[in-house]
Amino acid sequence: MEESVSSTENNWIKRDEEGIFRIAVDGPAGAGKSTIARMVAHRLGFIYVDTGAMYRAVALFCIQKGICTEDKEAVEQAVGEAHITICHKNGMQQVLLNGQDVSGEIRTEEVGNAASAVSAYPAVRAHLLNLQRNLAKEHSVIMDGRDIGTCVLPDAEAKVFLTASSHVRAIRRYKELKEKGIMCNLEEIEQDIIERDRRDMNREASPLVQAADAVLLDSSEMDINQVISSIIQVAVSRGLPIDPSVWR
Repeated sequence: MEESVSSTENNWIKRDEEGIFRIAVDGPAGAGKSTIARMVAHRLGFIYVDTGAMYRAVALFCIQKGICTEDKEAVEQAVGEAHITICHKNGMQQVLLNGQDVSGEIRTEEVGNAASAVSAYPAVRAHLLNLQRNLAKEHSVIMDGRDIGTCVLPDAEAKVFLTASSHVRAIRRYKELKEKGIMCNLEEIEQDIIERDRRDMNREASPLVQAADAVLLDSSEMDINQVISSIIQVAVSRGLPIDPSVWR
């Protein structure tokens, strides 16, 4: 696996070479977990593991194969054929599905909604769990998803539950899509977010829930830099030995 984690910014991290520190970021759809986690990873020189992208890749695989993502049995029978890898090249994460870079294809609304369905199936979660845990054994990581602090990395050194109101999350998504020239409806986006929240919180396998030892961070009234600083502050409070003056 290729990595690009070196940066002059990383010189101020004072952990020893053998030290591994893991940050788990959980929260509902549209809370900005991926964007924030990626930026925190760059700041700290960590590997960023986008678990949501992995589930999106499974969803894309099903769509490409004509498999209904609401058909649990069909998805679970086929998931073993979806070989998913995350690598980093030139500082960018790439998601490979059976050897093909699908980093762009997995970011559509269709795939996002399908990912919410397939991520509820135990066989899908088991298929991806080993890769996620192995990355965290070998590198200091920040990993985001729905059940990182409760299931994937229950012993993570720092845990954050990042959320925002459904309306704020819908507005953010609406602006993002409009900037890309994609026609969309704010009310429909908010209803999709509410439905995904309901499904994620009530699924049988690893439902969305705040870990008992996670710090709740509501970003509704915060900008990106405030959220980044807050997460780093949580990591410092949980033992990450860095110079706080660098990021305050």
